[in-house]
Amino acid sequence: MPDTATAGPIIEFRGVTKSFGSGGAAVPAVDRLDLTIGRGEIFGIIGYSGAGKSTLVRLINALEHPTAGAVIVDGRDLTTMRERDLRQVRAGIGMIFQQFNLFRSRTVFGNVAYPLKVAGWPADKRKQRVAELLAFVGLTEKAWSYPDQLSGGQKQRVGIARALATNPDILLADEATSALDPETTSDVLALLKRVNRELGVTIVVITHEMEVVRSIADRVAVLDAGRVIEQGTVFEVFSDPQTPTARRFVGTVLRNQPAEADIERLRGKHSGRIVSARIHDDGRLGSVLSDAVGRHNVRFEIVYGGISALQGRSFGSLTLELLGEPGDVDALIAELRTVTEVEEVAA
Repeated sequence: MPDTATAGPIIEFRGVTKSFGSGGAAVPAVDRLDLTIGRGEIFGIIGYSGAGKSTLVRLINALEHPTAGAVIVDGRDLTTMRERDLRQVRAGIGMIFQQFNLFRSRTVFGNVAYPLKVAGWPADKRKQRVAELLAFVGLTEKAWSYPDQLSGGQKQRVGIARALATNPDILLADEATSALDPETTSDVLALLKRVNRELGVTIVVITHEMEVVRSIADRVAVLDAGRVIEQGTVFEVFSDPQTPTARRFVGTVLRNQPAEADIERLRGKHSGRIVSARIHDDGRLGSVLSDAVGRHNVRFEIVYGGISALQGRSFGSLTLELLGEPGDVDALIAELRTVTEVEEVAA
């Protein structure tokens, strides 16, 4: 992951509000939003439908203008620029879409060549550039096929090649894998990682799928009702989500913490006290637990949980049944809390 402090920001939102409607009927789709995306990183923006994700995308490429605040792209304030200058900014921003947005009447070659033709590239340069891009995305043999002859994954590869045609600094991926099956999604995300790593393109991934964020992003912002309610490295947000919305998203891909239905089931099967203890990357919980249960004469059983690895670090949660005298169990919990967070999930 790039050091955003040294690389510098490539996209900044400074107190941005975007409202639709007028007067008392105006509704903010983005509300007093502050956000910084570093040059060269893969940044995930996640939120449910209506959270403001699509509006955020349109603000980045200046298809929408903020009601208040400033949008800064590569050091330039889009809110003060003329339309002619905004077109130059947009030329440095590639975009890939959920439904691919390919021209059905054009071949793969024609789709990838289209933005180059619009930009005024001569025919020989277009041909060379398209060949390079199709080789990069693994579709050289499909150059003269039409979109209807391609699989969903191949269509998205064409979309990526087209988005990269004019050598953009920024790539916006708006729900780019939502229409794909899991295996194809994995392939497309691997390609986007290559785009970032080998070409140095900053990628902004807009999605409602936390698995996509876990697989590809360096940092993530959780959007709700037009506001960033939580942000950090992917490890920080996954290992210690601070808001109910973030916890729900994390819970869709990690089942380290028991849900209400799981707690009811555990309560019906286990008579002891049930607690959840967080697992940190330092690995201290296991050794402390092993020593403490003997010292406090408490037995335990792991009834739920697991460990995940992310960005080279481990985290997770174990749900334990503790059996022993109440005072001994209290003492054990107190000792565990010296090294980690412990929550009683079923009294």
